[in-house]
Amino acid sequence: MKYFFFSAIILLPTPVAANPGDTEQWLDLTAHWAGLVSLLIFITAYTLVIAEEFLHLRKSKPVMLGAGIIWAIIAFIYASNGLTQSVEAAVRHNLLEYAELMLFLLVAMTYINSMKERGVFDSLRSWLVDKNFDYRQLFWMTGILAFFISPIADNLTTALLMCAVIIAVGNGNKPFISLACINIVVAANAGGAFSPFGDITTLMVWQKGVIEFQTFFSLIVPSVVNYIVPAIIMSFFVPRTKPAAIHSSATMKRGAKRVIILFLITIATAVSFHNFLHLPPVIGMLTGLSLLQLFGYYLKRTHLPGVAKVDANAETKPFDIFSRVAEAEWDTLLFFYGVILCVGGLGFIGYLSMVSELMYQQWGPTNANIAVGIISAIVDNIPVMFAVLTMMPQMSEGQWLLVTLTAGVGGSLLSIGSAAGVALMGAAQGKYTFFSHLKWTPVIALGYFASIVTHLWINSHYF
Repeated sequence: MKYFFFSAIILLPTPVAANPGDTEQWLDLTAHWAGLVSLLIFITAYTLVIAEEFLHLRKSKPVMLGAGIIWAIIAFIYASNGLTQSVEAAVRHNLLEYAELMLFLLVAMTYINSMKERGVFDSLRSWLVDKNFDYRQLFWMTGILAFFISPIADNLTTALLMCAVIIAVGNGNKPFISLACINIVVAANAGGAFSPFGDITTLMVWQKGVIEFQTFFSLIVPSVVNYIVPAIIMSFFVPRTKPAAIHSSATMKRGAKRVIILFLITIATAVSFHNFLHLPPVIGMLTGLSLLQLFGYYLKRTHLPGVAKVDANAETKPFDIFSRVAEAEWDTLLFFYGVILCVGGLGFIGYLSMVSELMYQQWGPTNANIAVGIISAIVDNIPVMFAVLTMMPQMSEGQWLLVTLTAGVGGSLLSIGSAAGVALMGAAQGKYTFFSHLKWTPVIALGYFASIVTHLWINSHYF
């Protein structure tokens, strides 16, 4: 036992001064048992996340447990060296980053859920179904709508909405449903890449203050290229025949249009607070949520319960804002907590500095950022982008735009590479699968590299 403790003391890292202004020291744990065990814990936790579809284990559970264990190990080592303040400060820093992201997303999810409850998305789906498009027209229509809706909503909600249309009209046509779902995934991810509201990765980059809100829109053309190249090729394999006519009816509930307007006002408030008042965007989002709460109060006070007997689409119960909050994707929000704390812990240990040195110093920023997109197809783009933001390599604005683009669209290369792809595998089970998507990966990769070349060309002034 004495030998064990003696060995542990020898293996304790040598204290190294962090920043000149720091009151405590930073320990390099990358070669220490604590660092290696923490790395193994994260790999194990994320393996369980990837296997969520087969294990039916919610993805938030393993990463939340992993985050707690990793920081407990770090705190134990630092306490053993008489250092406590730096660990506490690092954890609080990561918690603050998570709180801003979580509250921002909670407001956005509440608005999306409110629009769902008011029948906005059902009405759009009904309109598409009633238009009696042929298969190829439907292929293009759902793809284009996915591309333009995802920057305002999010790629997951957009993909599920368009998939519902495809399944309703596809009438069991497996080849068409498969191709249309691939097209929707690529379109939703590409559309979300040029807007801070379209993808978690772009939101993180914007909240970090690396890129200004209006600068993201310089990625519109590369995003269009990313979508249009594979879409054109795949469209030749979609027949022009018409599916059997289907009639669907759905109308928006009272106040639906006003909820949409309030959401747009909320987005404008978040942008204005950040750009002109230099406040975190989440303050603007929470201010916008208060507008929805007040409007919800108005809807509740003016609710007419008897109308539902006359109109099947009328409100059966009054609007409740807190029910919409409860319907937020809490598993996803808690997953972000686990990811941010896990990656933050590995960064505090020193692993991200090693990765940054390898990728951004030895490979070069362009190659490193292209690799980030490819990695995002295997590992979720959220921990990958958070790792990049934690490393904070010295790059030009053009390179930050490049990594935003690649992290956003790289997940389209595989069905498991994005939330949209994973969700559609569940929604179109048996028709859209990992291998049906993999068959078209070379075509999607063509669009991926074409978008990179387009960005390097038209946005060269940012480099």
